[in-house]
Amino acid sequence: MRALFANPTQRILLTASLGCAMTVLDTNVVGIILPTISRELGASFADIEWVVSTYVLCFSALLLPAGSVADRYGRKRVFLCGLTLFALASLACALVPSIRALYMARAAQGIGAAFLLAPALAIIGHAFHDETRRAQAWAFWGGIMGLTMVAAPLIGGAINTLMGWRWAFAINLPACLGLALAVIGHIPESRSATPRALDLPGIATFSCAIFMLTWALITGPEHGWTSAAFLARSTGGILLFWLFIVIERRRIQPMLELSLFRRGSFVGSVTAMFAYAAAAQVMASLLPLFLQNARGMQAAAAGAAMLPFAVAMLLLPQAGRALARRLRSSTIVVLGLSVVALGNLVLAFAADAGSTPFIVIGMAVLGCGGGLLNGETQKAIMSNVPPERAGMASGISTTSRFTGVLAGFAGLGAVLAENARQAMIEGLLKLDSPHATEFVSRAMAGDIDGAARLLPQQHTAAALMVRHAYGVGFSRVFLVAALVAFCAALIMRRTSRHP
Repeated sequence: MRALFANPTQRILLTASLGCAMTVLDTNVVGIILPTISRELGASFADIEWVVSTYVLCFSALLLPAGSVADRYGRKRVFLCGLTLFALASLACALVPSIRALYMARAAQGIGAAFLLAPALAIIGHAFHDETRRAQAWAFWGGIMGLTMVAAPLIGGAINTLMGWRWAFAINLPACLGLALAVIGHIPESRSATPRALDLPGIATFSCAIFMLTWALITGPEHGWTSAAFLARSTGGILLFWLFIVIERRRIQPMLELSLFRRGSFVGSVTAMFAYAAAAQVMASLLPLFLQNARGMQAAAAGAAMLPFAVAMLLLPQAGRALARRLRSSTIVVLGLSVVALGNLVLAFAADAGSTPFIVIGMAVLGCGGGLLNGETQKAIMSNVPPERAGMASGISTTSRFTGVLAGFAGLGAVLAENARQAMIEGLLKLDSPHATEFVSRAMAGDIDGAARLLPQQHTAAALMVRHAYGVGFSRVFLVAALVAFCAALIMRRTSRHP
């Protein structure tokens, strides 16, 4: 490792790694401040879902085209453009007057993040050609990303408590300025000798399909799962996805090379990546909501309570590398998915029973499974493709990861909304409340004190009832996440036996 840092390319590696870390830091910090945003901007639960979903949607939909643009027009130039857009969108997030303005600004921030991350990864790959030094570089990159994940909940909780939630976005401005100066000073321009053409029809149909399906999941609990709105949006999303596949089959240079999916083990590996993101990585956004809304913690305390999950996510990739000397990558992935399922099952029991020790244990076990999967899912995908298709496979891997985060947050959010709302309605029948609609609306938005004030004679009982309802809702969330991880483990095991 010392030889790596003696090389002048260390500044390139550090600068590009910090650019990638900014996207992870922003995502995980926002998870901590969501309840505060909801209370101060008077948001509904669906609004809060859009704050996360618009960012991840734009981020995941544009990663592949962002890489193509960077290869064609220059990685340094696109990196700086992405950094500028990310900074401006962060400023807009800090100044927004309403919740709808916030998730529109978050969409712009997601676009900036895609055009920041894609060229940063390409810059690292271009700077290190020797296989050993490239492995060391990616190990350093992974360490930076892991440390960011550990620090993000603490930073988010501290900023929210000491400065207010708007500063969680405003603080990106000086960070982006410093990073831009480092990019200008230390990163040379580079571009691909044979850049791929942009697949605009593929980009449009894929993005619109994911948007329609996300829209259906987020609004389903509010309008009903058999409503015309849900059926129209979900059907539209499915048709657009079918159209995307038709387009990709006919293009000479498609955004997504469908022939890779003829190999069963590749399908299993992509499924594992999706499930890892939807059942483990997404918990960086959902666990803070659980700790604050179901357990009654303040933002700073919730950030500290996230440490068992975050530290395990940081340390377990090292165990995965040790296991790789004795086990196949597919076996480690099956093990990691099984541990994720177990961690979610422990959390499901803890959420229903209100057991603090089991919450800590469940978060640690879930983080251990996620840590095992963090590097191995990527390795499993890349080991199933020939070297000349590595770039496409890497893009599929990254897109499936962030699509999994998006689908996990929207889908598990729908499970939470449906079950928590039903539990609140049942609780209100016992309290004989005349303000049922407004009470549930405020409570689902995270304004538990505001909801409880509607029942001044039963304030304490109402607050406890809401927290219990959230506990019931999150118990179902963790059960569904466990089922997703378990099914993916079965698929991975099956496909790795029969490639």
